[in-house]
Amino acid sequence: LCGKCLKRPPAFDAAWAGFIYRAPFDHLVQRLKFNDALSVGRALAPIWSAALRSRLEAHSAEMPQALIPIPLHRSRLRQRGYNQALELARELGVALQLPVLPQALLRQRATAPMPGLDLIARRRNIRGAFAVGKARLPARVALIDDVMTSGATLNEAAKTLKRAGVERVEVWVLARRP
Repeated sequence: LCGKCLKRPPAFDAAWAGFIYRAPFDHLVQRLKFNDALSVGRALAPIWSAALRSRLEAHSAEMPQALIPIPLHRSRLRQRGYNQALELARELGVALQLPVLPQALLRQRATAPMPGLDLIARRRNIRGAFAVGKARLPARVALIDDVMTSGATLNEAAKTLKRAGVERVEVWVLARRP
């Protein structure tokens, strides 16, 4: 962890990214997220899942009991037509033989788009945005998202899950901004 993270550790227990968010992956993720290019997720999922499996085996880490995608608010879901994190979670779930719990975490309020916001504004924007759904939560989960930038969204989601009794929350993202 960096110095800032040591002073204020994240709510999640571990984070792992399949790729660095730079060419060509930045363009691929943007297509997945905004251009209905779900084939990008399908193409990258086997590589990502193999790398995740290798990482878990190398660290003798336990596989999470379920995958929880970062939810979109219903207005953004209606606008976009799909949730890219859910689509990625489904691909990983099949590859890793893990259940996906799309209703475990809910986006209870709309938030402003994050690009252009600094870390403080991102934290403020996302604070209180999530709630736990009716799904029974296992002790160990992995939060799934497309990109990790500041980690504010994933941190808030992890806090929400831990308050609801989840013991270990890992973050698995397709790409991480350097």
